[in-house]
Amino acid sequence: MFEEVTRRKAKARIALTGVSGSGKTLSALLLAYGLTGDWSKVALIDTEHERARFYAEREDFGTGKFLYAPMYPPYSPEKYIQAVQEGAQVVGNDGVVIVDSFSHAWSSEGGVLDIKDKIAARNGMNDYTAWNEAGKHQNGLVNAVLSVNCHTIVTMRSKMSYEVQVGENNKKKIVKLGLEPVQRNDTEYEFDIVFDISRDHIATTSKDVTFLDSYGAIITPELGQQLRDWLSQGKEPERCEGCGKIIRPYRNKSVSELIAGSTELYGKQLCAECCVKEKTKGRIRPAPESI
Repeated sequence: MFEEVTRRKAKARIALTGVSGSGKTLSALLLAYGLTGDWSKVALIDTEHERARFYAEREDFGTGKFLYAPMYPPYSPEKYIQAVQEGAQVVGNDGVVIVDSFSHAWSSEGGVLDIKDKIAARNGMNDYTAWNEAGKHQNGLVNAVLSVNCHTIVTMRSKMSYEVQVGENNKKKIVKLGLEPVQRNDTEYEFDIVFDISRDHIATTSKDVTFLDSYGAIITPELGQQLRDWLSQGKEPERCEGCGKIIRPYRNKSVSELIAGSTELYGKQLCAECCVKEKTKGRIRPAPESI
């Protein structure tokens, strides 16, 4: 199962968080343009009452004519998934899909919190037990956004976080902890790069797996170009010829073993799931140890 590790080409998975007026939408557009170098390969999903239209073809901002799809309530995970997948098909493998904003999928009408409340209202359910089912909607949404074969950028609204602490003489005081995105509290962990954008438009990285650890400046297309160059270094991940997804190790089989076995048996490189589908179709009966 273990193989010698190598750097591979990868798609950008970026989150931008910030308060109202910090410049999340414009930053996402400029970053996307730098990543792809072609405005026609940038697709933006707009849940913010069509505000992103104001950024189209602005000479003062340096923006062009990007692809655009407004989204209206209810902001269900299924609607987000469909929009992201359609956007990915339109922009192609080297394009960018922007979700502006990802916060609506959590806290607005039809979002995960709304789904949780409806589940909790059923007989025999409560707020605690409802999270098991509602969490599956959230996980499915995040996984779908991160698995499309193009670059993805999401924006998330930020709110100030506070905590009640007990000080001297057991006196309680409210302490300001800082900004946190309006989304499930572990959502940031799912992205490779997370930029926190302040009200003066300065972006700093709260999480980064690339070269941006000390980044602290306004986002420009040049930053996107630098990320594109860094992400393109390495070997392109092997993709399944059946479903198009990246082939992952499965049980005791490495990626190379899966590819070798599926190519021999079915004439194409397949992931484990597609191998099972081929086997179920009865086109060939492989030896038990083959896949």
